[in-house]
Amino acid sequence: MKIAIHYTKERVEDSYAPGWIEYCQKHNINFKIVNCYDNDIVEQLKEFDALLWHWDQLDFKSLLFARGLTYVLDRSDFIIFPDVKTSWHYDDKVGQKYLLESIDAPLVKSYVFYDKSSALNWIDNTQFPKVFKLRSGAGSYNVKLIRTKDEARRYANIAFGKGFFPLSKKSVLDERIWTFKKNRDLKSFLDISKGIYRYFFPNEIYKNLPVEKNYIYAQDFIDGCDHDIRVFVIGDRALTKKRFTRKGDFRASGSGLMTWDEIPKECIVKAFEVVDKLGVQSLAFDFVKDKDGYKIVEISYIASVRGFPDAPGYWSRDLEWIKSPVRAEYFIIEDLINKLKDIH
Repeated sequence: MKIAIHYTKERVEDSYAPGWIEYCQKHNINFKIVNCYDNDIVEQLKEFDALLWHWDQLDFKSLLFARGLTYVLDRSDFIIFPDVKTSWHYDDKVGQKYLLESIDAPLVKSYVFYDKSSALNWIDNTQFPKVFKLRSGAGSYNVKLIRTKDEARRYANIAFGKGFFPLSKKSVLDERIWTFKKNRDLKSFLDISKGIYRYFFPNEIYKNLPVEKNYIYAQDFIDGCDHDIRVFVIGDRALTKKRFTRKGDFRASGSGLMTWDEIPKECIVKAFEVVDKLGVQSLAFDFVKDKDGYKIVEISYIASVRGFPDAPGYWSRDLEWIKSPVRAEYFIIEDLINKLKDIH
């Protein structure tokens, strides 16, 4: 058994690769670091039984070909994480809408339009506020609460005109300033300096991202919701946390305000049901509560590696609380190794 792990120095702080490498070293697993951007990567992988590649929605290179490589490699005698079923919808909120609707998952009511006239007709006849989103992008940077029809028409003019860049430099800088106000520490202060620098000199990996245009994607706004529930299912485990909105904002993602307690079990049950129906290796969910109970806002094949650093445990499929150190990277590679053992 030999495992390939994609690892480069780009966005290392957000990568699962260091954890996978650490696990292999601790348990004497035969592995080798590879670069999936190599021209001969398919030939290189012929000597391996599996590939682990945490590809990122903010890396324009992976967006160009990661799905294609995954499709090529995802066959019965080669194990890849993430596989096709797990990752094809990654960073595609529109694709997620259709996917979740196809299995009758409890999705927040969502709308998508691909021409301006249809979008404007919907704007004229729907109720506001609505939450408008870009199809791609990380965190809450591309999420906007539209309160009036006039504001929505202006949004549509941009969407069907010059379009939107998927990473707002101003939003990123504002996020760093808010984090400093909350934490008041040296690290968050230095992060502001980095944010100012990147405002004027964007990272090459970000400025090559494609412009999002010629569609509108929106969801119903659930008023009065002061939190969301993050459930990250990996195999038979569910990692959970409750994230609170910051003052004056409806978004919980990126607030840094959270607790490991008060997790509604209905969210865990619904998450496992969706995972089973889709047959995926892992899936991260964001749930919000409306009058009918908790509903899914969006999904991702993976959660931030920094998302559960202090989690005191996780839930089993039987809703048993397992008090144990949580390492999402370890859970993923353990499942992959167990599958390899079953095959071989």
